[in-house]
Amino acid sequence: MAAVTFPLAEFCNLEIDQVAPGHALGTVHLDPARHANPNGVAHGGVIFTAVDTTMGAATQSALGPDQICATIEVQIRFFRPVATGTVRVDTEVVNRGRKVVHLASRVTDDDGRQVAMATGSFAVLDARPS
Repeated sequence: MAAVTFPLAEFCNLEIDQVAPGHALGTVHLDPARHANPNGVAHGGVIFTAVDTTMGAATQSALGPDQICATIEVQIRFFRPVATGTVRVDTEVVNRGRKVVHLASRVTDDDGRQVAMATGSFAVLDARPS
C-alpha cells in the first residue's frame, strides 16, 4: 500500500493500494465525522478526489521518467450514496496518446455495488527541472 502524500489525500483517508502500467487501485476509508455532507452520506468531493488522484496515478504509471501529467477534465456520475466503510476506485488507461491520456474509473462500496463511474482526460507534459 503506497502512501499518498498531500494534505487533501490525508484528510480524505485516501490510499493508492496498487499501481501497474496504465492501472491504479485506490481506497477511501470513510469517516462520517469528516466526510459526510449535510445529508449524512459521503460528500461527492471526497469521492471525486479519490477518482482524480487515482487517475493521476494510473496516468503517471504510463508515462516516461521525463514526463508528468495534469488533469484536463473529469466527468463523474454518482449512482448510490455511501456513508460508511471503504470506497474502492479501480482506474485504467483507456487510451494513451502522445499529449492526452483518457481514463475510466469504477467506484464501488464494501459490498461491491457501484457507487459511481468516471471518465477523464489528462495532459502529458514534459517535466522541467526546477
